[in-house]
Amino acid sequence: MMELANVFQEHGYAVAVALIDPSVKEDDAAFTAVMRRAISSNSKSSISFHMLPRIQDPSSLAFNDRFFTNYFDLVRRNNDRLHDFLCSVRSVHAVVIDVSCSLALDAARKLGVPAYLFYPCNAGAIAVNLQISSLLVESSKKLGEGDSALIEFLGVPPMPASHVTDILGHPLSEINKDLQDMIVAGARKTAEFDGILINTFVSLEERALRALIDPRCRLPDGVVLPPLYTVGPLVDKAGTAGDGSSRQECLVWLDGQPDRSVVFLCFGSITGAGEHPEQQLKEIAAGLDKSGHRFLWVVRAPAPNTSTRSYQRVSWQEPAAAASSSTAGFPSRTSSATVPPARS
Repeated sequence: MMELANVFQEHGYAVAVALIDPSVKEDDAAFTAVMRRAISSNSKSSISFHMLPRIQDPSSLAFNDRFFTNYFDLVRRNNDRLHDFLCSVRSVHAVVIDVSCSLALDAARKLGVPAYLFYPCNAGAIAVNLQISSLLVESSKKLGEGDSALIEFLGVPPMPASHVTDILGHPLSEINKDLQDMIVAGARKTAEFDGILINTFVSLEERALRALIDPRCRLPDGVVLPPLYTVGPLVDKAGTAGDGSSRQECLVWLDGQPDRSVVFLCFGSITGAGEHPEQQLKEIAAGLDKSGHRFLWVVRAPAPNTSTRSYQRVSWQEPAAAASSSTAGFPSRTSSATVPPARS
């Protein structure tokens, strides 16, 4: 979202960022640290930050079965505060809302200003998620006919039904009516925006973008999507360390390599359950090995089995150690390969 704000600024717009404090403790340092980094990195820009007043008795945001329900309830309960903030701004040309806060659209609609939904993910992910919501309305059985059954989605290659479970974050058998209603309501809310901003570009995801405007890629009840705008790629040009510390060793190593000499493979901060099955890692490793290219592969360390779904901080492995990893299964000749676990 901050990279999108920088793009707006480059085009001459002043940007006001309204934030909901998701913490439930006054002394929660994690969110405060993130805020300080964002503010300090934009201290000389025309981007301003505004924390909405804390609501009374916010719902718990622990990573449990109630997380998404509680989170969207938190967003909804902050709508009055967001509306008050927007009224305090002298001139509002448009409101851009992150996809995780789509329920905030109700606050923008009261002012009659254009509202756009921002998807930081790729077009393929959007296409799959929207089609899943339609299938949930029609019949969840279409998604659960066996983990190995292939499901056809417009815009992306066929995928096993088990991958749909990873996307939803719950086994299909555990999707209760409340969760299903929430997923479907979120998809329907998408259609109410004036447009959708997607962090991608046409030459990268032409197939997925065509699918999103295909009448068959419909929302629940046959509702069509609003206009799509590709605004990517949005990247962190500053390249600052995520935790405010010195730059990570693996990135220092990468900076020292010749241009276009290393393949960089990273699945982002969230990959289903936070880790890949060992067999999948071995398949990826085999593909990298056969590619014949030097590479930097960022692999998330296995998460502890806790209800809070916290992650460990680990150091990256030097190339030789990574290549000999029993999980990766690299042959000895790939000693120049690099497989650092991701910091979180």
